[in-house]
Amino acid sequence: MSGGWAGSTRRAELPPNWYSQVRPFILDRDEHRCRWRENGTVCGRWANQCDHIGDRDNHRPENLQALCEHHHAIKSSREGSEARWRETARRKPERHPGLI
Repeated sequence: MSGGWAGSTRRAELPPNWYSQVRPFILDRDEHRCRWRENGTVCGRWANQCDHIGDRDNHRPENLQALCEHHHAIKSSREGSEARWRETARRKPERHPGLI
């Protein structure tokens, strides 16, 4: 796999019925329309992606939404960036030279 999926185990973490039942149910429920909200407006473009709103291990319908490919990429990129910053080793803050 290329891109963000390279080396990922995410597909293995999804329930066995993800592609046969869960994902199709969410896309049908949301009428294959992107639920991305920005400035109080819903995108509404054709959605072919199923996204976890909150906890990525919670596969209940209340935690899932349909997104278009464009907005799912934006959301995933933001989440990945936030995770990287949390994991980045930061240098310990140095004391101010005048306080030494």
